[in-house]
Amino acid sequence: MSATVQELIENGQTALGIELGSTRIKAVLIGPDHEVLATGAHSWENQIVDGLWSYSLSAVKEGLCDAYATLVAQVKERYGVVPTTYGSLGISAMMHGYLAFDADGKQLAPFRTWRNTNTGRAAAELIDTFHFNIPLRWSIAHLHQAVIDEETHVPQIASINTLSGWVHEQLTGRHVLGIGDASGMFPIDSVAGDFDASMVTSYDELVAPRHLPWRLSDLLPTVLSAGEDAGVLTEEGALLLDPTGTLRPGIAMCPPEGDAGTGMVATNSVAQRTGNISCGTSVFLMIVLEKALKRLHTEVDMVTTPDGSPVAMVHSNNGSSELDEWVGMFVEFAKLAGMDMKVSDVYDLLYFNALKGDADGAGLLAYNTLSAEPIMGLEGGRPLFTHTPDATFTLANAFRVQLMSVFAAVRIGLDILADEGVGLDKVFAHGGLFKTPGVAQKILADSLGIAASVGETAGEGGAWGIAVLAQFMKSRGEDETLPEYLDSKVFANVQASVIDADPDDAKAYEKFLERFKAALPAVQAAADNS
Repeated sequence: MSATVQELIENGQTALGIELGSTRIKAVLIGPDHEVLATGAHSWENQIVDGLWSYSLSAVKEGLCDAYATLVAQVKERYGVVPTTYGSLGISAMMHGYLAFDADGKQLAPFRTWRNTNTGRAAAELIDTFHFNIPLRWSIAHLHQAVIDEETHVPQIASINTLSGWVHEQLTGRHVLGIGDASGMFPIDSVAGDFDASMVTSYDELVAPRHLPWRLSDLLPTVLSAGEDAGVLTEEGALLLDPTGTLRPGIAMCPPEGDAGTGMVATNSVAQRTGNISCGTSVFLMIVLEKALKRLHTEVDMVTTPDGSPVAMVHSNNGSSELDEWVGMFVEFAKLAGMDMKVSDVYDLLYFNALKGDADGAGLLAYNTLSAEPIMGLEGGRPLFTHTPDATFTLANAFRVQLMSVFAAVRIGLDILADEGVGLDKVFAHGGLFKTPGVAQKILADSLGIAASVGETAGEGGAWGIAVLAQFMKSRGEDETLPEYLDSKVFANVQASVIDADPDDAKAYEKFLERFKAALPAVQAAADNS
């Protein structure tokens, strides 16, 4: 086995993916069958610069080198060889944000990440201009806010980029961006596979009275879809990744992508009418649409898959954090009772018992709203647990409604989309909430009224996803689409657990949700009086 892998590495029959996340830069090497051969990582943190969250570009370069060096060290340890080339290479990173450069490539302002929310006035103006939702974190919101604030660097701008696009440009010399990442810069026309031309024109008209020396189309990168040629690794790029000079230039590179797109790839959720939901501190539901939405919905973010299909993203600020606090009380109780129990065992006991509870909550209500929840109209956060006097107040029901509340906000978002005729056939679930087999998965299926799948996905996440996209560029068949490639060559033998919605329990969740929404004013009142 090792000898075979060694030959694959020596012959460049591998694909390398690198993703720059918010706390870690990760590198993943995969073979022709998309299996993970080696990994490398570098930890980093953002800083406040001039009142805004940022990473320095020197830290980006240092992190890339370190992540790559740790991967090479693992390859050498495992297979006795140091890679000099790869079949293909891809870069991914956290989406959105603002990187601005002059004509000589000089950075004009510190990198402003997706975390910054200082763009409220700009986003409101753009929404009014485009009649399209522009979230605060989008690149165009950051650019326009700089224009509104008359920042001194604005007239000097020659190009803007996202983090993945900038790294790719350093490696290849090409100012290009994958369509998924591009969709977090500026609205995309999925039919044309490019930035929406009418909105680009509208923006130029909006800022025309300011007499700026550039047009928006001059600043934006060229948009590419998955599988397209995005250039090759240059000599300068090879030395940036590997200062030892061992890595050779000439490696084909796929379009740089954002972490949302690579997450879709990693969960096989790029085909129309499919979706994935990630549950952690917050909850993201991504739905691949058959066509763009007709109306403006400020509750829904519009992005695309790496091959350009429109995607509606419903985001809930609140996930499983409140539920974790409840479990923590029972961990404390177990210690008080003299029981030495693993925390994971406490989760399993409470979660499995929750399935014995009433599917409508039996008069109990729980709100996991530690922070504001715009999609539910909550401007402030206050967790609440309440019940009617005649409620069936049991431990099973108490935890069942806690689990049910995790999915309430995204279900409300899904109902908004349903009014537009959006269809969703299945959803792939991932995140710590689903570690206890079958529990949160069943409640998710009942809450959305569709089948929920939890399966064996690459534990390396987005870094694996961009490596797969790099391999897709090299290995795809003629006219083979990305969904076809993932189904037949990547996920064909992946085992998954699928739970269908129970019709009776789905109706019971509807009953719970009506009571949940009716009591939302009490949550807002509690937040207002805190």
